[in-house]
Amino acid sequence: MYVPSHFAADDIVVQELLTNHGAANLITSTADGMLATLLPLIYDAEAGALLGHVARNNPQWKTAALGEALAIVAGPDAYVTPNSYPSKAEHGRAVPTWNYVTAHVYGDLVIHDDTAWLDSLVRRLTTKHESAQPAPWSVDDAPAAYVAGQLRAIVGLELRITRIEAKAKLSQNRSAADITGVITTLESHGPNPTATAMRRTSNL
Repeated sequence: MYVPSHFAADDIVVQELLTNHGAANLITSTADGMLATLLPLIYDAEAGALLGHVARNNPQWKTAALGEALAIVAGPDAYVTPNSYPSKAEHGRAVPTWNYVTAHVYGDLVIHDDTAWLDSLVRRLTTKHESAQPAPWSVDDAPAAYVAGQLRAIVGLELRITRIEAKAKLSQNRSAADITGVITTLESHGPNPTATAMRRTSNL
C-alpha cells in the first residue's frame, strides 16, 4: 500500500481498527487466481492473529497453503468535496478526494477444523457483535444439536500476522481551516465516523 508519511496510521489507530472493525476481506492466492471472502474477524492481540471462519463448502480454506494471505480491514471512509475547503474561495486550487482509514494485514493462514476451537470462536464473535443489542443473543439460545450441526458446516481460519500496512488519510495535508470545513460538511447530517476520526487525528 502507498502510505505517505503524513498519512501513516500510528499503533493506537491500528489497534483500534483491528479491535473494532466489523468485517474484512480475506484474500488468498490459488493456482486458479485470487480468492476473496468478506468475513467478520476477531483480533486476538495476545496471539497476534485475526480469527474467523468460512463455510465448509467455500473452496478458499482448501487452497490456503499457497502462499501469504491478506486481510483488508476497512475503517470509516467518506467523499470529500472541494466545497468544504475555505481555501477554495481564496485560490480555487482544490480537487475532490476521499478520506479513509484502512489496514492491510498480511500473514500465514492456519486452518482449524475442530469443534472446540470453532465453538470458542463463534461465542467470541457473538459476544462482540451482540454487545450493543438491548437483549444480546447467546449461542446457548439455540438448541445444542442445531449449534453442533452449524459448527460442522464451517471451518476456522487464523491469520497469524507477519506485517501490517496501515493508512489514515484524514486531510492531514490540509490547513486547520480546511480540516474544520470538511468535518463541518461531514457532520451536517448528523454524527459521522470519518469526521470523528478526523477530530482525533487533528486534535480538533
